[in-house]
Amino acid sequence: MTEQKKTPPVLRMGRIGYLNVLPIYHPLEAGILPHDYELVSGPPALLNTMMARGELHVSSCSCFEYASRPERYQLVEDLSIGSHGPVMSVLLLSRVPFEQLEGQEILISGETHTSVALLRLIMRDRFKLNVTFTTGQVTPALRGKNPPVAFLAIGDEALRLRNHPEYPHRLDLAEAWRDWTGLPFIFGLWVVSRAAAEAKLFTSDPGALLRQGRDWGLEHMDVILDLTAHGCPLSREELAFYYSKGLVYTLGEEEQRGLSLFYQMLADAGMIAKAPALEFFKL
Repeated sequence: MTEQKKTPPVLRMGRIGYLNVLPIYHPLEAGILPHDYELVSGPPALLNTMMARGELHVSSCSCFEYASRPERYQLVEDLSIGSHGPVMSVLLLSRVPFEQLEGQEILISGETHTSVALLRLIMRDRFKLNVTFTTGQVTPALRGKNPPVAFLAIGDEALRLRNHPEYPHRLDLAEAWRDWTGLPFIFGLWVVSRAAAEAKLFTSDPGALLRQGRDWGLEHMDVILDLTAHGCPLSREELAFYYSKGLVYTLGEEEQRGLSLFYQMLADAGMIAKAPALEFFKL
C-alpha cells in the first residue's frame, strides 16, 4: 500500500481592511507577488480575535493585542504601521477646546484597542483630564439626536471626518505622541501565530513576502494612488503625503523604542500586565 502524502494546510493571512495597508497587500492581491496564502480582510479587532482563535496564521495586528497576549505571537521583522508625526487617520475630534473636555464623555470606536489606549494615556497623563469613554459607531452617532461632544475616529472613517465643520478641534494622536515623547508611534504590527510556527507550518518566511509587498507598493506609488483615488476623501496630493510622510512601514530601532515606551506606559497605567519583550519570528 502506498503511503498517501498529507495535504499541507492552507495558510491564512489577515489583512486590515483600511487604505493604510494597500501598498503592502496590493501586490499580493493582484498576483504581482505569487504566494500560497488565503487573504482574509477585516477590521483590527476582528483580526485580533481570529488570530487568538487560531483561525489565522499570520496577520496585521494592533500593537495592543501583541502586548495583551505576547505568548501567542511572534513579530514579523521590520514591518509596522506607524507614524513619525501626523498620521491623519487616528483623530480625536471635539466640539469644544480640549481643555474643556474635563468630565465629558468621549465616543470611541470598538474597532481599535491601540488608539483607545493611546487616547487614554494622552488624556490622563499628557493633558491631565478626567474623561469617560463610551463605545459605539461613530458615523451613525453623528447623525443621531444627541451627537457626542468629542469622538475618536480611525482609519478611512477618520480621513472622511477629519474636517467635520461641527468638530473644529482636532488632535492627531500620532503627532501628540511625538510631541510628548519625541518618538514614533506604532499602531499596528504583523504577527505570526506561535503555535503555527512551533508546528513548522511555514516553509518560507511570511515576513519576507510582506516586506516585498511593502517595497513594491512604495516603489509603485502611482499605481497605489490610482487605486485609492476614486471615492477617497483625500486628494491625490494628500494621499501621496499620507503614504509617504504620514505613515511609516518599518520597525527599526527608533520605532522599536517608541513601541517599547508605549508598552511600559501601558503597564505603568495598569492597562496590561507587563511590558512584553519584542520577540521576532525566525524561520
